[in-house]
Amino acid sequence: MNNTPHFVFGILGNAFALFLFLAPTITFKRIIKNRTTEEFSGVPYVMTLLNCLLSAWYGLPFVSKDNLLVTTINGTGAAIEIVYVLLFLVFAPKKVKAKIGGLFAAVLSVFAVIALVSLFALHGNTRKLFCGTAATVFSIIMYASPLSIMRLVIKTKSVEFMPFFLSLFVFLCGTSWFVFGLLGGDPFIAIPNGFGCGLGLMQLILYFIYRNHKGSNIAEKESAMEMGSQKKPKQGGNHTHGNGNDDPGAGGPPTAINESPV
Repeated sequence: MNNTPHFVFGILGNAFALFLFLAPTITFKRIIKNRTTEEFSGVPYVMTLLNCLLSAWYGLPFVSKDNLLVTTINGTGAAIEIVYVLLFLVFAPKKVKAKIGGLFAAVLSVFAVIALVSLFALHGNTRKLFCGTAATVFSIIMYASPLSIMRLVIKTKSVEFMPFFLSLFVFLCGTSWFVFGLLGGDPFIAIPNGFGCGLGLMQLILYFIYRNHKGSNIAEKESAMEMGSQKKPKQGGNHTHGNGNDDPGAGGPPTAINESPV
C-alpha cells in the first residue's frame, strides 16, 4: 500500500491546523497591550488544550500506529494553548483568574488520569479504543463550538462575526484530517474531522448566502454581547476562540476551530 497520499494529507492537516492555533495571537496582542482580558473568555483555550493533549497522546506509536503527524501538530497546539492560558491568567481579574486556574488544573488532572490509566492498565486495542474515544469526544465538542456563531449569522443575517478565511481553514483542516483518517483506516480521526469538515462547509455556505447583508444595529449589539466582547461590532477585534471569530478552534488536528482537529 502506498502511504504517500496519507502522508501528504497529514502534512496539509498540520499546516492548516497551525494557522488555526496561531489565529488567537491577534486577541492576545490586544490583551497584552491593554493589560486586561476585558470580557474575553479563557474557557475555550483551556478546553482546546485538553483536546490537544488527548489527541497528541492518541497519536503516539504505542497507542495507535501511523499517526505521528497527529502527535506533532497537537503537541505543538498544546504548547501554544498553554502559553495562551498562562497569559490569560496573568492579565485576568482575580475572580476570573481563580476560575480559569481551577479549570486549568482540572484539565491537566483529567489528562494525567487518562494517560496513566491507558499506560499502565490497558494494552493493545483496548488502549487505542480508550484513548481514541476520549480524543474523539473532545474533538467533536471543539468542532461543534462554531454552531453558536452560525446561529448568530442566521439570526442577524450578517457574517461580521464569521470571517471567511477562518471558515475556509476550518473546512480545509477538517477535510485534510478526515481524508487522513480514511486513508489510514482510523475512525477515531475520520469521524470527528468528517464532522468538522461538514460544519466548515456549512459555514462557507452561510458566508456566501449572507456576505452582502449588513444586518441591523440592534442585531449587531446583540451579537457583540453574545460573543463576549466589550468592543463595539463595527470597531473589529472581536474574539471567540473556537467559534468562528478571530480565533478558530482545533479544532484542533487540531482548536477549534476550534477548532482543534484530531
